[in-house]
Amino acid sequence: MRKLMIALLCASALTACGQQGDVKAPAAQTVVATPEEIAAETDRLNKWFADRWEEQLEFSPIQRTFLGQKIDYDKIDDLSEAGEDEQLEWRRKTVADLKKNFDYGKLTPEAKTSYDIWVYELDRAEKGLPFRRRQYVFTQMQGPQAFLPQFLINFHKVDDESDMEAYITRIGGISHGLDQLLERAKVEAGEGVRPPQFAYDGVLKQARALVTGAPFGGEGDAPLWADAKGKIAKLVEDGKIDQARADALTGEVETALKEKFKPSYDALIAWFEEDRPNADEIATGVGKLPQGEAFYKYALSFATTTQMTPDEVHELGLSEVARIKGEMEAIKEKVGFEGSLQDFFKFVREDKQFYYPNTDEGREAYLEAARAHLDDIKGKLPDYFGILPKADLVVKRVEAFREQPGAAQHYFPGTPDGSRPGVYYAHLIDMTAMPIPQLEVVAYHEGIPGHHMQISIAQELTGVPEFRTQAGFNAYSEGWALYSELLAKEMGAYQDPYSDFGRLTTEIWRAIRLVIDTGVHSKGWTEEEAVKYFMDNSPAAEGQIRSEVQRYIVWPGQATSYKIGMLKILELREKAKAALGDKFDIRAFHDTVLGGGALPLDILERRVDEWIEATKNS
Repeated sequence: MRKLMIALLCASALTACGQQGDVKAPAAQTVVATPEEIAAETDRLNKWFADRWEEQLEFSPIQRTFLGQKIDYDKIDDLSEAGEDEQLEWRRKTVADLKKNFDYGKLTPEAKTSYDIWVYELDRAEKGLPFRRRQYVFTQMQGPQAFLPQFLINFHKVDDESDMEAYITRIGGISHGLDQLLERAKVEAGEGVRPPQFAYDGVLKQARALVTGAPFGGEGDAPLWADAKGKIAKLVEDGKIDQARADALTGEVETALKEKFKPSYDALIAWFEEDRPNADEIATGVGKLPQGEAFYKYALSFATTTQMTPDEVHELGLSEVARIKGEMEAIKEKVGFEGSLQDFFKFVREDKQFYYPNTDEGREAYLEAARAHLDDIKGKLPDYFGILPKADLVVKRVEAFREQPGAAQHYFPGTPDGSRPGVYYAHLIDMTAMPIPQLEVVAYHEGIPGHHMQISIAQELTGVPEFRTQAGFNAYSEGWALYSELLAKEMGAYQDPYSDFGRLTTEIWRAIRLVIDTGVHSKGWTEEEAVKYFMDNSPAAEGQIRSEVQRYIVWPGQATSYKIGMLKILELREKAKAALGDKFDIRAFHDTVLGGGALPLDILERRVDEWIEATKNS
C-alpha cells in the first residue's frame, strides 16, 4: 500500500513495473565464465546498484521517511512533471551505464534478475510517458489530498525538537506539493481528462475535513493541528523541550497551517467546486478519454505484467465467476439453506447476524476478532514457511478524515528495521458495509500470510540489492495476497462455513473485477451496469459494491492484478508438484516465491523453474 500511496502522488506511477517479454535479456555470452569471474562481476554489480539506489532515494524524501530514514526529513518530493522528467532522464542514463559496463553472462541468476528488473523500471517509465496526463491526479481513492496529511500524521516520527521543526517545514512542503498537483489536474482537465463527479465529491469531502476545526474555525481540532499538538506535548513529557519552546513550536505550527496549508486546500476546494459541473455525472471508464483505448491497454499490462488483452481478461473473469459460483452452491447446501444462490446471497447480505452493531463497541469487536484470527494463523506459519517476517503487525481503524463507508481495507508496511510495525487499516464508519463472514479472509489478505508477510520478508531480505526489497509489482503482491486467502484454508482457517463462504465471496469479488474493469474501460459499461453485475454475482454488501465499482472506474487496470497473479502462483505450485513429486516441499516453494522480493510474473516463473531444476539435482 505504501507503493500505492507514492504512486498516487503523481499522474504516473512511481513503483517498479514491467511487461512480459518487453525487455529482452542481453544475448548469451559465448565464453563460459569461471565461478570466480561470476562472483566478481556480481559483486561489482551489487555495489553499483547500492550507489544507484542512494541516488534514486535522493528524488524521494517521502520514501526515505517510509524506510525509517531521517535524511531530507524536512522535504517532500517534487511532484511536478518537470520533476518526473528529471527522474526519467536519470533512469535512462543509469540503464545505458548498466548495459555498457556489465557483462550479463558473468552474473549469477539472482544478479541477472536484478539487472532485468532495473531495465524493466525504465521500460515501464517510457511506456507510461505518453499517458501521464490520462491518469487522474485527485480521486476519492487515497488521493494526495488525504495522503499528504496522513503521511505527516502517521509516518513523520517526532523524537526530538529538530524532528518537530522538520514537521513544521513539511507542512509548507505538502502545501507546495498539493499546489503542483492541482496545476497538473488543471492541465489534464484542459485536455478533457476528468474523473467522474463522485470522485470530485470524495475529494471535496476529504479536503474540507482537513481544514475544519481549530485553528481554522469550527468545532474540535483539525487533524494536523491535533497531531502536531500531541507530538509537541510528548516532547515536553519526555523532557526533550521545555514549555516555553513547546509554546513557540505550537505557534509556528499554527502559522504554517493558516498561511500555507489552508490556502492550498482552499484553492483545491475552490477549483473542484468550480470544475465539478464539467465532470460526468454518469460514470464510465477511461475508454472515452483521448488515447483512451491505448491508455487502458497500457494500464492493464502495467497491473498484470502480462500482455493479456482486455477481451482475454474479460473472458477469464466470466469463467472464474462461473467456477466459484459452483463452490458457493456447495456451501449453501452444507448449511442447509433452502432457496436459490441469489436467495442465499440476499440472506448473507441482509441478515443482522452477519454484522457487528454500528457502534464504537461493534467497531472494537471487529478489530479484536481480526486480531484473534491473525494471532491464530501466526502460530501455524512454521509448517508452511521457512522464511518468517520479523516485523510486527497492528490492526487499526482508518483515521476519521479519510474514512469512507465500504471502502477497501488496506495495508501500510512498517520500516525495514522493524522500528515501525506494519498496519492493517479497516474502514469502520459504516458497519453495515463490513460483513462478519468476510472479516477473517480480509485479515489474512492484508495481514498474515498476505501483504504484511510478503512485504515484510521483502524488506528484510539481505541477499539482494536494496532496491529489490522495495520493488512493487501489483500482480505479484496482490496475487500473493489472494493466494494467501486460499492458503489460509489449507492451514486450518475458516472453521465456520459462513467464513469459508466469505472467502469465496472475496475470491469471486476478484473474478468479478476482471469482468467489470474490462467492461467499464473497454466495453463502455456505466457505473450502474457494473453495480448490477456485481450485485447479481456476489453477496457483498451494497455499500461495499458501490465503493468498489467507483474504485475501478478511477483506477483502471489495477483491480485485474489480484486474480491473474493468484492463478499464476497456483499454476507454478502445481507445476512444481508435478515436476518434483516426493521432493516437493511447500515451505521451500513459498520461500522461493517470497525470497526474491516482488517480481513480474514471467521473472517469477523463471525463478521457480530454476528452483525446480536445482531441487531435482539435489
